[in-house]
Amino acid sequence: LAWFEREQPRGIIDLTPGIRSLQIHYESGVLSRSDVLRLVDRAEGELAGQEDLEIASRVVHLPLSWDDPATRLAIDKYMKSVRADAPWCPDNIEFIRRINGLESREDVKRIVFDASYLVLGLGDVYLGAPVATPLDPRHRLVTTKYNPARTWTAENSVGIGGAYLCVYGMEGPGGYQFVGRTIQMWNTWRTGQPWLLRFFDQIRFYPVSADELLDMRDRFPHGKLELDIREEHFRLSDYRGFLNRIADESRAFKSRQQQAFEAERERWREADLARVMEPADEPQPRAVRAAPPGCKALKSPAHGSVWHIAVKAGDRVKQGQRLIIVESMKMEIALAAPCDGTVAELLCDHGAAVIAGENLLFLAQDVTQ
Repeated sequence: LAWFEREQPRGIIDLTPGIRSLQIHYESGVLSRSDVLRLVDRAEGELAGQEDLEIASRVVHLPLSWDDPATRLAIDKYMKSVRADAPWCPDNIEFIRRINGLESREDVKRIVFDASYLVLGLGDVYLGAPVATPLDPRHRLVTTKYNPARTWTAENSVGIGGAYLCVYGMEGPGGYQFVGRTIQMWNTWRTGQPWLLRFFDQIRFYPVSADELLDMRDRFPHGKLELDIREEHFRLSDYRGFLNRIADESRAFKSRQQQAFEAERERWREADLARVMEPADEPQPRAVRAAPPGCKALKSPAHGSVWHIAVKAGDRVKQGQRLIIVESMKMEIALAAPCDGTVAELLCDHGAAVIAGENLLFLAQDVTQ
């Protein structure tokens, strides 16, 4: 990327870097595919073997609310609407501890706060979200991702998936195992660059309470929170020397981690939990019941699951009042009362799988309407 930015060859429209990839958008009337590949070969040739490579690497200190209430809420939603018996439920941090062979949750916490996470990708999970990995191999916690994925994740939740750490740039679905929550990665109203981090920044977390984080999140977009950002340089030769010095410890850490990972998978097989790695079975259609006289049926608009029921049989409701929320394809769909009336019968339960067109509730319409 830096080579292309420096050389600026004609015909290059846009460059989109990934963690181990570079997407090159080029103008075919100026450059052929072969021309672009020759440029890539040239760039690799000029960069290869640079033992003295040195790049700017800011150290960005970010607050982290450990095991934040927003992440626990996301886990609770997942258990109610997707799958309650997944091995990472109800506690992602305990799952991280177990699958990495650590002795306590405090060991997980210590590693996360001791680590210096090198940003290798930006925007992987929307809006400037960093994907980063610890520089020290002894800090590289490894996990599986949620499967099936979560339908909801709070903005700026912090999680680990595979060997990477990610800060979610916005509210949405996700699969990384939570450790906490931090401040905003993206500010639409910031003058100039709206994203906070750069490639090769180093993220270092410091602990704050959930209430302190909410206050910081309120102040930060308005420029009322000063971050501790220090300019440094990453030297490849120094880093390789560091890796050589800790090689034995790194191998021991990786060996223990691999043994714990295999033991975890064996526990899944013994408990018949391996099925959580596969999508849930397709719900089967139920016998259709016609709405009783004077009643209207509230139907599911899509295949999904019942996440929330706000009423019970006998409740009086107003037209437009939200009665049931169905989650489908990582979206929450609120179903409202079509008229004033009384809930005559509930036909579904929390967490139940439903199909499109299925009756979920009968509503006795007020006779005056």
